[in-house]
Amino acid sequence: MKILHLDTNHPILIEQLNSLGFTNDEDYTSSKDEILAKINLYDGLIIRSRFSIDASFLEKGKNLKFIGRVGAGLENIDCNYAKNNGITLISAPEGNRNAVGEHTLGMLLSLFNKLNKANGEVKKGQWLREENRGVELDGKTIGLIGYGNMGKSFAKKLRGFDVEVLCYDLKAAVSDDCCKQVSLRELQQKVDVLSLHTPQTELTKNMVNTNFIESFKKNFWLLNTARGTSVVTKDLVIALKSGKILGAGLDVLEYEKTSFENLFTNDKIPKAFQYLINSNKVLLSPHVAGWTVESEEKLAQTIVDKIKSHYY
Repeated sequence: MKILHLDTNHPILIEQLNSLGFTNDEDYTSSKDEILAKINLYDGLIIRSRFSIDASFLEKGKNLKFIGRVGAGLENIDCNYAKNNGITLISAPEGNRNAVGEHTLGMLLSLFNKLNKANGEVKKGQWLREENRGVELDGKTIGLIGYGNMGKSFAKKLRGFDVEVLCYDLKAAVSDDCCKQVSLRELQQKVDVLSLHTPQTELTKNMVNTNFIESFKKNFWLLNTARGTSVVTKDLVIALKSGKILGAGLDVLEYEKTSFENLFTNDKIPKAFQYLINSNKVLLSPHVAGWTVESEEKLAQTIVDKIKSHYY
């Protein structure tokens, strides 16, 4: 079986697939049209997020048997078309869940203790202690929307704190020792911190808007290490200005392009994003919550293991 790799990944991916007897070709530079011209020659495809794999792409890949995405989500693939045409879809949320859990906790503690703000001030010669008085995590209620691999990882990291962890998920009976499942209404009544761990779907697009934000009883902190399309940035800014949202840690933005490497660039920055850049209440990172040295290898190994279990 022949596999085409469209994005660079940890070398163990190709090394181990070679040892299993697969033929591996790499093409990290050709245009989508150039890939389309030869995709019919391949049985498998390995991607991260270089471009979308839509129905017209899959139509050309008449011999494709599987697509492996070295990442958690499959939103850049037309999943319905693939499944209806017998193409197995393989993703690797297990590979970077620990990294996402650690990053989310790091963002939360940094926001609570104003570490980013204080760091910038000290480096400018400003020694402002009272202005940087922090908030403790103990005693808070943390709410998670989405309790899959990423949500569970974050909840596990919170076990060392004296906190209550609640989650809302469309799936029933997802509670465990780390988290109690509740209704969305109960979550909105109780939480001090809201953390998003949802995939990109029609239900989650623009989910965090003004109506949603105002449904929370308390003023709260927002964390998003999931998908940028879940948060309406202009509505987030309104809430930050009013104090309804006390602070935000955002690893993802609605302005992102599809690829991890092609982050927000524009000659005319939207006003809402300009506010985020300049606000001391906002902590930003470039979609790297799951992007660690360790997760690169874990993601690759997960894909290999799943291909191996499927074909051997």
